[in-house]
Amino acid sequence: MEKQIKRASERFEELLRGQLARIEQMKSGNDFLNYASLDTLIIGVCGGDGIGPAITSQAKRVLETLLSSEVGVGKVEFRDINGLTIERRAECGKAIPEDTLEELKACHVILKGPTTTPRAGDPWPNIESANVAMRKSLDLFANVRPVKVPALNIDWVFFRENTEGAYAMGSQGVHVSDDLAIDFTVTTSQGSDRIIRTAFEYARKTGRKRLTAVTKANVVKATDGKFLSIAKEIAKNYPEISFDDWYIDIMAAKLVDEKRRSGFDVMVLPNLYGDILTDEAAEFQGGVGTAGSANLGRQYAMFEAIHGSAPRMVEEGRAQYADPCSMLRASVLLLEHIGKSDLASRLERALDICMYEERKLVITGRHDGCTSAQFADYVTETMSKL
Repeated sequence: MEKQIKRASERFEELLRGQLARIEQMKSGNDFLNYASLDTLIIGVCGGDGIGPAITSQAKRVLETLLSSEVGVGKVEFRDINGLTIERRAECGKAIPEDTLEELKACHVILKGPTTTPRAGDPWPNIESANVAMRKSLDLFANVRPVKVPALNIDWVFFRENTEGAYAMGSQGVHVSDDLAIDFTVTTSQGSDRIIRTAFEYARKTGRKRLTAVTKANVVKATDGKFLSIAKEIAKNYPEISFDDWYIDIMAAKLVDEKRRSGFDVMVLPNLYGDILTDEAAEFQGGVGTAGSANLGRQYAMFEAIHGSAPRMVEEGRAQYADPCSMLRASVLLLEHIGKSDLASRLERALDICMYEERKLVITGRHDGCTSAQFADYVTETMSKL
């Protein structure tokens, strides 16, 4: 038993040193990239796994249409990055192959399809999630997920911390013995400060009046307690924004409470809670297949669907019927981020018309619905009329 404890302690020390080094990197971080100053904005496109290539290709096609004038004069360049498949990652034994990571770092923004994360019993090695690895490697600390359903008076924007929490060392836990396994939750002052300030700045910039912090600080006192206490301090600098906090369990309940849910506006929360709550929230909008997200850092940004790679659809020969709306919603966020708010508004409006209003074509995921390509054509045609 003493040997097991010593081995686990040595592993914990190694992880602590890694996190302390990461804190020093955050302290010396660069300013946010100014896209307007770039001669050429490079958009990397990763199809990913499963249905990823099918839906990502359609989002790329729509973006190419919207940005055709910029592409034509060399202001925007699209680059396909093909090394993020589970086969390639398994071959290298890494969440992101080194050459693929270099390709990603050569881009300014990335449009990324869903990737497969191996589970116990899968035919793949136990490698870290490509999503988690990309967020850490590119320091994409803010995961922004909007959910909007006008008919239900829902207009939420979630700011999920992206590089810490329960996912920071999700593949680095310790099996102390056959009877005991321990994972780690990480919360730093620097990591909490930057995601909370980003959420408040967004609320101030967009004129939103309420910001809610979501934790379980009453039970998880050290890490969630730190996150909440920092939020309370930062809130003092934004007197025009109403600040409150809720615990994750009751927050999940209140999102389905018709009397209370429309009162929520901007929410900021640690990594794991954000992952769970935004999937729940997406159901109001039509499911996770309809929701996109932004992953923002100082030098890089990545835009993706919030759902998985759906390998069963591929196995059943239905990949061409996958819903591209998640990637198209992510494309709206991409356009907003690079300063093309007019184009983002056109695409968002076209999606609202196609998904909720006209509904001339419907995605079902099977042959009784339209294909991804047909729906993308429908969206493009609708945009041309706006």
